[in-house]
Formats: sequence, structure tokens, C-alpha cells
Amino acid sequence: MASRKRIYDAEFREGAVRIVTETGKPIPEVVEDLGIHPGTLHSWVSRARRNGSPSSDRPASEPSGGRMREGERAELERLRAEAREKDKRIRELEMELPNLVVKPPRQRVVQAGSTLRHGSSPTGR
Repeated sequence: MASRKRIYDAEFREGAVRIVTETGKPIPEVVEDLGIHPGTLHSWVSRARRNGSPSSDRPASEPSGGRMREGERAELERLRAEAREKDKRIRELEMELPNLVVKPPRQRVVQAGSTLRHGSSPTGR
């Protein structure tokens, strides 16, 4: 039994995506109301969030010509400074690591009943 692939027009797709994005209604609830497959609506919503349109596979062009707003620029600088500080702290900790590793003292194994003289080894060599 083969399933038939249904084709939805752009207006229907955009309306379905709008229901999810604007009302906050979960996808399973919306697909039940509209009678479409959950994966279909999920892909439309993902595509719309990524590209600005559920019908387009191309990323939406930026309205400001690709320039960042002042708030975005400030946040980007703050995040970059934070990343630099974390990288610096990681390098410092990596340099301290050899000093923090404690090696247990080496112990000699002596067989019961044997006596060791100063400077001799348990093997007698």
C-alpha cells in the first residue's frame, strides 16, 4: 500500500508555521488539527526559522545589508572577551597541571625472611 505524496501550497505552509511560531502551540497538536504528518510541519518550521520562509531553501537576506545592530555588536564583543578570558585561564591551568600531579613514592618489595644491607638490592645483585 503506497502512500500518496500531498503537495501543499505556500500559503498553507506559511499559515501552519505561523500557528506554531505565533501561538506557541506544539507541533503534534497543530498537525492533528491540520491533518498533516508531524515531520512535514517540523521541517517547515525549521526551514522558516533558518531561512525566513517555509517554502524557501535559501537563507533569507539580511534587511540591514549584513550589518549588525549596535546591541548585537556589543554582545559579540562581550562574548569574544569572555572567550579570551576562558582561553587564558585554561592555558594557565594547563601550565599548573604538572605541579599538581602527585606521584606516590616508589616502594621496594622485600621477601619475608631476607635481610637487606645498606646499598644492596633484594635480588642480591
